[in-house]
Amino acid sequence: MRLSAELKAFQQRIGHRFSEPSLLVRAVTHSSVASPTRADNQRLEFLGDRVLGLVMAEALLGEDTDATEGQLAPRFNALVRKETCADVAREIALGDVLRLGRSEMVSGGRRKQALLGDAMEAVIAAVYRDAGFESARDMILRLWGKRIGQVEVDARDAKTALQEWAQARGMQPPRYIEVSRTGPDHAPVFTIAAQLDTGAGAEASAGSKRQAEQAAAQALLAQVE
Repeated sequence: MRLSAELKAFQQRIGHRFSEPSLLVRAVTHSSVASPTRADNQRLEFLGDRVLGLVMAEALLGEDTDATEGQLAPRFNALVRKETCADVAREIALGDVLRLGRSEMVSGGRRKQALLGDAMEAVIAAVYRDAGFESARDMILRLWGKRIGQVEVDARDAKTALQEWAQARGMQPPRYIEVSRTGPDHAPVFTIAAQLDTGAGAEASAGSKRQAEQAAAQALLAQVE
């Protein structure tokens, strides 16, 4: 199989030239365009998630030889979660080479966080299947780069941290209220308010409810801590 010019350029961005190009094609093929003769990337995504997890676990153990499991776990979660995978995918312009069906194209699929995160995991698996664990690990460490050394000591997501803060003070869990939704269907902007029993609250906007909730929780934490 011959790769398109776009996929050849993508190989350079990730630093891996495929011996079996069909693996890369499959990794960038979304289920919306799959067919009986064209497999999608879902099975590769499943495998890539596990490869990424092993690489990050090893990297964190090497980065901090004194850290306890309780300290390592939130850092690990911060490095492998879908948002981080999507951030890396954006840095290497993975969205530009995705193969999407018309419905996903129209709805802005190339920018969707979940879709980008899944595709990033599929690319990891494709490299693993093509050249083995060492090659996959080298690529992951290169693409994740400074994130590994700079991941916060307490890398719990903001919603979890805010809930634990509230519960430690005998409060009910924070409430998240959708204030507004603006923008076109393919690129919505959600504004979410995070509120505590005390009346303290903060708002934030983002392209998904989950991102907006996290941002609102972070803003509220900054107020109360």
